[in-house]
Amino acid sequence: MLSSLKSAHEEGDQEHRRHGLHPNPQHGLISPSAHVRQLLVNCAELVHRGDIPAAQRIASLLLATASPFGDSTDRLVHQFARALSLRIDRLFPSAAAVAPEAVQSSYLSFNQITPFLRFAHLTANQAILEAVDSHRHVHILDFDTSHGLQWPPLLQAIAERSDPGNPPSIRITGTGSNLDVLRRTGDRLQTFADSLNLRFQFHPLLLPSAAGNPCSSSGANFSSSCFQLHPGEILAVNCVLFLHKLLRDGGSSDGSRDLRAFLQAVRAMNPAVVTVAEREANHNSPIFLQRFMEALDYYTAVFESLEATLPPTSRERVAVEQVWLGREIEDVVGREGEGRRERHEAFERWEASMRGAGFSNRPLSPFALSQARLLLRLHYPSEGYRLQMVRDSFFLGWQTKPLFSVSSWH
Repeated sequence: MLSSLKSAHEEGDQEHRRHGLHPNPQHGLISPSAHVRQLLVNCAELVHRGDIPAAQRIASLLLATASPFGDSTDRLVHQFARALSLRIDRLFPSAAAVAPEAVQSSYLSFNQITPFLRFAHLTANQAILEAVDSHRHVHILDFDTSHGLQWPPLLQAIAERSDPGNPPSIRITGTGSNLDVLRRTGDRLQTFADSLNLRFQFHPLLLPSAAGNPCSSSGANFSSSCFQLHPGEILAVNCVLFLHKLLRDGGSSDGSRDLRAFLQAVRAMNPAVVTVAEREANHNSPIFLQRFMEALDYYTAVFESLEATLPPTSRERVAVEQVWLGREIEDVVGREGEGRRERHEAFERWEASMRGAGFSNRPLSPFALSQARLLLRLHYPSEGYRLQMVRDSFFLGWQTKPLFSVSSWH
């Protein structure tokens, strides 16, 4: 399947000196990673304690000195300082202010220049392919389809295995919150499937998070009646970077209510396979400082991987860091309550949730592992990427830090 695939103002200087760091960037403010990281942590601690004026001074200092075009530390600090400043000022315009075209472009760049999304798509596709192999009628229920980048390699793999004179029928129900995007995605996939001589249908399904909507992405309102489930079809459910969106504020029980209801509804549809991919992170703590430290650790590894992959002048790298990753960081660090969307949690959470809903782990195959390794070797030759198999699931990370997980269930 792989083949188918500055300076600071005086008041900020005084605050800086109180933390034992020299205010002049040419004398080591930004270059020593440990120093600037500690200054960023000091700022977060001030926010946590409610000392907003002091926190604002440090955030302003960091924004004035940490360049979004410098090394990975500069770039990381700039994005986190921006997120802290937005939180301090109670201004959260970034998600609305960024043009949809810029978000789409940064998403496509993220998919292209890092292995994380392609790894998740490739591995999930292989699990689906093995689960539906030899079946004549396949229905894929894909949550949060977006631009459908996952599906052309799977369609081509199915076509390569099929009798050209009698191809199987493939239906994809693609869900999302923008019907126009889904329709354009369906048109592209239909054109591609026609070129492969596949019998193909794409059904766009809007899943707005609206209370009372029977097909809302809120698990409490979700039911199998939202989908056209045909007798004789084998069903695969794809949840790539989706389950974390069902988590809400509240205790461990209340915050998981939608997730439990969603998984129970999926279980009732008796799918042959459910694929799950999520960031391997802990960004859902109700305690701000804990969430900040986890995010800083996580995105440090991501920014370092980008520095090892692309030069500082790369436009694609800047777009990914400032738009795609920047929006994530601002959400994790700058928002609270129901307005926060990026509620990433580690694999243990998803494993417990799947088992609690009655699913059993479906081990990812040795072929899927070799395919993921080949992806890294051919397209991302940096030695920093690490692929591991733990409890029959795959983890891809940078150096010693796991960053994404993929698992399969039935």
